[in-house]
Amino acid sequence: MSLISLDAVRSALANTPWAEAPLQPLEDSGLAHWHLRLGDSGWLMRIPKQSQMGLEAAAHLVYEAGCFAHAAPSGVTPPLAEHLAPSRDLPRGALVVKAIEGRPAELPGDLTALMRSLAAIHRLALPEASARTPLLAPHDPLAAMFQEIQAQAEYLAEAGLSDAAEQAIRGELATFAATLESPARPEPRLITFDAHPGNFLVDRRGKAWMVDLEKARYSYPGFDLAHATLYTSTTWDLNSHAVLDSDAILAAYDAWEQAMGDAGRAYRPWHMPLRRAMWLWSVTWCAKWQVTSGAPPLDASRGQDWSRQLNSGTLNAHVQERVAHYLSAPVVETMAEEFHTLASAFGDDARRSASTAAQPDNLRQPQGTPR
Repeated sequence: MSLISLDAVRSALANTPWAEAPLQPLEDSGLAHWHLRLGDSGWLMRIPKQSQMGLEAAAHLVYEAGCFAHAAPSGVTPPLAEHLAPSRDLPRGALVVKAIEGRPAELPGDLTALMRSLAAIHRLALPEASARTPLLAPHDPLAAMFQEIQAQAEYLAEAGLSDAAEQAIRGELATFAATLESPARPEPRLITFDAHPGNFLVDRRGKAWMVDLEKARYSYPGFDLAHATLYTSTTWDLNSHAVLDSDAILAAYDAWEQAMGDAGRAYRPWHMPLRRAMWLWSVTWCAKWQVTSGAPPLDASRGQDWSRQLNSGTLNAHVQERVAHYLSAPVVETMAEEFHTLASAFGDDARRSASTAAQPDNLRQPQGTPR
């Protein structure tokens, strides 16, 4: 592990049940955490490298613990055992969670399992506003997503894109902006906001476990459905790499809808607008990483930090290759073609934009109205 010593980890674990557990560092495979197995105890340590939420160390750990707590009733996320506050030994603290024994997702075969697990999270009852803390629960999740994308899009001009790719992305941004003009909105639910297939493990019974909970929030399930099936997600992780055709994508959405029951059908008109928005979030994040990852690490107590110095050389090389690929003009053009194909395949409901007046009454929501 980079920047965190095993001696520091042992010191942080001194007064826990894992004080004597052998530490087994896992492969450096993510930009947000280092992971260690705690011997054969069946527990795993998640040590933040940074806060993707842009939070200071203590606030980030509270948020991450809240993600596990809010998702726990779904039965498809690892139980949380320990919250180790930031300290001299671990400046960003750590969480101890159950180590899920499973294999990486294999696509498209495991898509149904992934969608059923996402539905288990999305089916959870929406708590009262006061009970949603510390998770994000914006009054208008669509506007909040647009603002998040806009902030990342500020890096497009410096990211070295071709004119064609940059113009296409900015065109999609304009399309997204137009959807905000209507007061119509889907019903928010608990979502993971990080549902790319590399964040799932499939156990020997075929159950998919969502194991990375750092960015959960109360927003729209369509963001998760997109994140699980977009090209920028299914080809991100080496262990679950796959290119899905339209039939596989449509089957995944159908599996989710069946798992959701009647509630799932109300989201159909939102599949395409939210899919396109999630792609925008992904490619603008790529631009941000491209521009900011060369900087030295921030102070260990600070928030979001994409410095390459926090990662192994192998991981950095992989991310750089993927980022350049996703920002390339041919891939951006291919995504536009996919959106056109899926809009037709989803049928009349999916082709309608979020600005139509055909939404069910219980899904109408004026912007800015508290939920």
